[in-house]
Amino acid sequence: MDTLDIATNPWVALAIVAFCLCLSAFFSASETALTAASRARMHALENGGDARAGIVNRLLMARERLIGAMLIGNNIVNVGVSSFTTVVLVNIFGDAGVIYATLLMSLFIIVFAEVTPKTVAIIKPDQVALLFARPVSWAVSVFTPLLYAIEALVRLILRPFGVVIGENQSLLSAHEEIKGTVDLLHREGGVVKSDRDMLGGLLDLRELTVEDVMIHRTKMRTIDADLGPSEIVREVLASPYTRMPLWRGTSENIIGVLHAKDLLRALDAVGGDAAKLNVEQISFAPWFVPVTSSLSEQLKAFLSKKTHFALAVDEYGEVMGLVTLEDILEEIVGDIKDEHDVAVQGVRPQPDGSVVVDGSVPIRDVNRAMDWSLPDEEATTIAGLVIHEAQLIPEAGQAFTFYGFRFEVMRRSRNKVTALKITPVAKAGVEAAA
Repeated sequence: MDTLDIATNPWVALAIVAFCLCLSAFFSASETALTAASRARMHALENGGDARAGIVNRLLMARERLIGAMLIGNNIVNVGVSSFTTVVLVNIFGDAGVIYATLLMSLFIIVFAEVTPKTVAIIKPDQVALLFARPVSWAVSVFTPLLYAIEALVRLILRPFGVVIGENQSLLSAHEEIKGTVDLLHREGGVVKSDRDMLGGLLDLRELTVEDVMIHRTKMRTIDADLGPSEIVREVLASPYTRMPLWRGTSENIIGVLHAKDLLRALDAVGGDAAKLNVEQISFAPWFVPVTSSLSEQLKAFLSKKTHFALAVDEYGEVMGLVTLEDILEEIVGDIKDEHDVAVQGVRPQPDGSVVVDGSVPIRDVNRAMDWSLPDEEATTIAGLVIHEAQLIPEAGQAFTFYGFRFEVMRRSRNKVTALKITPVAKAGVEAAA
């Protein structure tokens, strides 16, 4: 049977057109499903013994080749079925058959070979990817020789424009891709804010340093080791903290760290007579860590050393503050309060939409509380951000607008900005000073 016989047989022609449309739908759905499939789920299924998931992962490792094979197959089928339909309709309607074929095949290809299969693939990408994994791998194998030639041609075409393909290299790091995905899912309603914040805090541990979360030395609660044992006991009992640095001579000369439990045990051993205590013997040696250590490394150090407390020092060995395991965990889960913590309200939303913030509140805490995105690369606290942007220590009453917010200085104590009023404004990125 020659081409003319096939074209004049309506049932054979209809079967060929339907078969080609099915092939086109297969290529369209496969491309969409495989590119939208969850890599994490595919790896989990492969580890669970699903051979189809293994095929999907191997296909996605050569994403350019996969997309190229699907495009080649789809275009060959679409061009072929359009040409064949044109021959059939020209035989029936004469020259007008070209117009009929164009309109008819455009409708069929758009509806049945593009929109419908891609919609199904978008709705259930993992299921469709697993269903078509083996046929797609066969198609990629068949088109491989042609793909090599096309890939080489595409590289030559794109190279003058500075686009390099085939290196399997992402412009974003894996951590940035995960954060971007979680942020997108949060905006779409698939991930609640608390979950997004926790995952974002965990990923940020690599970028943050001890200096970003430490308690600054001006806020450290310490004890003079030269005080009498009874006074030291009263100081420990009055403190909301269980570990207290001991200093001698100057507050920067830390000679030990006193744990409240160790003090109580020692006090019990001497029958409650504080005068008999030797506080220095009860205390343990301080552990000094660089302020530049990343939080991820410091977390590992805490776990390996089996301690929760360290003193942060700068490059000259000067004590800059202290950091605890709780400080790092709070970067992940948010503020942790217990019955002994001092409640400090550093962020106070106002009825008019503004927020009154203590100058010492970290920028990250404000961002987490208000769901903002103020930058924290150049400063750690809100006051530090204003000073950095203004390039001066502002007076009370001065106001500045940057990053889409108006910062009004409410209080200043000596060289410190202690309170600010932050109001979101309509236009972001405009900086002004009053």
